[in-house]
Amino acid sequence: VAQPHPLLPLLGEVPAQRGIGFLRTPQSRRGSAPAQAEKAPRIERSPFPAIPKEGPYKGRREPLIRHGLRRATFPPPEWGRQETLIMRVTETLLVGDYKIVQDTELYRFTSDAVLLSRFQKAKKGERVADFCAGSGIVGLHFYAENRGIASVTLFEMQRELAEMSRETVELNHLEDVFTVENMRVQDIPPRYTEYFSLILCNPPYERGGFEPADEQKALCRKEIALTLGELAEHARRCLRFGGRFSLVHRADRLAEVIYTLHDCGLEPKRIRLVAGKAGDAPYLALIGAVKGGKKGVEVLPPLINDLKGI
Repeated sequence: VAQPHPLLPLLGEVPAQRGIGFLRTPQSRRGSAPAQAEKAPRIERSPFPAIPKEGPYKGRREPLIRHGLRRATFPPPEWGRQETLIMRVTETLLVGDYKIVQDTELYRFTSDAVLLSRFQKAKKGERVADFCAGSGIVGLHFYAENRGIASVTLFEMQRELAEMSRETVELNHLEDVFTVENMRVQDIPPRYTEYFSLILCNPPYERGGFEPADEQKALCRKEIALTLGELAEHARRCLRFGGRFSLVHRADRLAEVIYTLHDCGLEPKRIRLVAGKAGDAPYLALIGAVKGGKKGVEVLPPLINDLKGI
């Protein structure tokens, strides 16, 4: 007979809603639990999330589901196998009634994603793809702010982030429009060749290695599993002729991005630099390219990012 998990008495009544909390079991290590009575787990309590001081969430707790219990580890390390309780939060998108599911311990979206989703406008019947989708913020925010979109497909290689994207789709009742694919961009199947009219991407755009403990976040931030050249090549493959590719990248790599896109047959057509405040040097670049487009680029006025820090 299955025994209740020893954490349950500490948690009390567990909410029935999906995404409130669950147990993640890492790959088992050597050793097994001894026969003696199980010891109580260690509990870390933290007031998460904090009340933001800037941006649209300034001074507000309402958009966030709060949990006093953030993380618990069980059983003791000497048993050789541990389980971790992690918490998911549901946040409002501040666009209509849309909400998004995020994890307090994984990579969470920043204002870069919101800026990218506002950089382009949808055309009627648009087939949209979100490469490196994470929790699905770019695709969801783009859909929420536009009309006439036929479909949105989210591609994310990390299983846990892809699962959160699916939860977000179900939470917003968008199963008829959204599809979530848990795979690498390099492994996108032939059925998506020349399928999309618009591809959005907030890619990993930092170079360098990572510490093993930070692997999940590093995959989102650094070019470990996907290079800029690979991204451009597979975006070209999945776009129909005349389709658009929009991405956000570091301003100091703008020349490299333009050259790489052009070399892959994606002609840059719109560029907008982003600064944290007036007078600061740009730190970000929004680039829009067209497959098979003619030469000539529109450089838009610089954008001051009032959302930076969220």
